[in-house]
Amino acid sequence: VIFADEPTGALDTTTAVEILGLLRSAVDGMGATVVMVTHDPAAAAYADRVLFLADGSIVDRLERASAQQIAARMTTLTAPAYAGVAA
Repeated sequence: VIFADEPTGALDTTTAVEILGLLRSAVDGMGATVVMVTHDPAAAAYADRVLFLADGSIVDRLERASAQQIAARMTTLTAPAYAGVAA
């Protein structure tokens, strides 16, 4: 099991793609399990399964989703929490 907490958060885009590719290769080539925490829909799109957490609970999941699908779902999770809050 590989645990990755925001593995691309402080990286440039080229290095981020390399790291995500290595994690994907570990799954596909070695049968590893990767548990990754991220707020980046593009990074999450590398996953087979994306779990969405809100207020400490799993509230949804997507299988083999695109970055656009993940971003759209993330927006619906955070919108109620910030309703009425001025930017």
